[in-house]
Amino acid sequence: MKKNYVLDTNILLHDPYAIFRFDDNNVIIPIYVIEEVDQFKREGSERGRNARQVVRLLDELREKGGSLSKGVTLESGGFLKVAVPASRPELPSAIDKTAMDAAILQTAFEVREADGGRPTVFVTMDTNLRIRADALGMVAETYENQRVEPQRLDSGVTELEVSADDIDTFFQEGRFAPLAQFIAPEKGEKIERPSTASLAVGEASPRNGFLIANMSVLLRDRANASHTALGRYDATRREIVSLRTPREGVLGVRPRNKEQSHALDLLLDENIRLVTLVGKAGTGKTLLALAAGLKRTVEDGVYTRMLVSRPVMPLGRDIGFLPGDVGEKLNPWMQPIFDNLEFLFSSGTKKGPRAYAELLESGQLQVEPLTYIRGRSLPAQYIIVDEAQNLTPHEVKTIITRSGDGTKIVLTGDPEQIDNPYVDSASNGLSVAADRFRGEKVAAHIVLTRGERSELAELAANVL
Repeated sequence: MKKNYVLDTNILLHDPYAIFRFDDNNVIIPIYVIEEVDQFKREGSERGRNARQVVRLLDELREKGGSLSKGVTLESGGFLKVAVPASRPELPSAIDKTAMDAAILQTAFEVREADGGRPTVFVTMDTNLRIRADALGMVAETYENQRVEPQRLDSGVTELEVSADDIDTFFQEGRFAPLAQFIAPEKGEKIERPSTASLAVGEASPRNGFLIANMSVLLRDRANASHTALGRYDATRREIVSLRTPREGVLGVRPRNKEQSHALDLLLDENIRLVTLVGKAGTGKTLLALAAGLKRTVEDGVYTRMLVSRPVMPLGRDIGFLPGDVGEKLNPWMQPIFDNLEFLFSSGTKKGPRAYAELLESGQLQVEPLTYIRGRSLPAQYIIVDEAQNLTPHEVKTIITRSGDGTKIVLTGDPEQIDNPYVDSASNGLSVAADRFRGEKVAAHIVLTRGERSELAELAANVL
């Protein structure tokens, strides 16, 4: 039986194409949602862009399919209708959000009653409104199409139990060929899942029990747990290869744990075009990305420029407008980047806390916001997007599609520290990108779990 899906405003503002995501079911948009969308159409933000796109899509459907009040047929076989409740046809003030929420929810109840008891689901990303709907007897769900539960994201690191001779050979030759049953199948290729517990279990084990492209691997001696080796699975060669992390570190920065060793290896490999680094505060995400980017850009000359950016999203209450030109306005937002650069150049080969000023003047290093990235083409550049958890999936798509030939993009962030009120740990662009690119040969993902900033920072991250 077809279901009725009644959509809240935040669904359309999050994904304008949500009206096409419900297969052959009925999609109902309350008239109050249309009025709320109208309040955002003049904004220059992502939310405003989505509001305008929703209006255009609905107008196209109206022109092609007829009256939206009677309903139009979608290409998926579904049915779209704009509903006006009979008991309350007047529109409440958009300023009164509580009244608007109540009117939208009331519409969902009237749709259910008018359709002879057909299963009706109220879809909203507003947690409080879902609770209210459930308490009143309405089935309520969140929008799942672009959501990735944090538990689904594997760590990017797995363990493989091998013999002592295999580890010794790996150290000598720098490669190890795992059994075919542990390798993720190619498209159209059928390989049975491993029937033994040779692959790691628990949080570190890969989904579906397979090795996937660019997954970091810890080879462990099954007879001696302390006898280990670090490697990365190369899907092209179908082998586990040794890490290419320099023994002396990068710009004075040396990995302090195995996850950082894996991360630095991924950041330095120009064959991997997209890296997602996820971790709590103090795990070294930004510092490692900057160190690797400076080495590959300035020292090795692989990239023409390193572009560092982060979303302009305040923590807590905003202080309002800032004086000065563009550079002066952006300085408070970009200060975390400059702090890390000062540390690198103070501890690395180039002494002096402001030694990076030469790179800024020459154009090899550029620090800017994401505001003006749309429409640009960025070839042969090392791009780092810090605090990417505050971006929507569409914004991340916009950034990644800017990459030209030879460009590498690094997304860093912590899905548990989100300042953007319109995304959460499951719907932010960083989590979605990590999940969608899983297993691609040009992409890699890793989770950093151990804080290395200081003993106090690590303690605060765990206990507060």
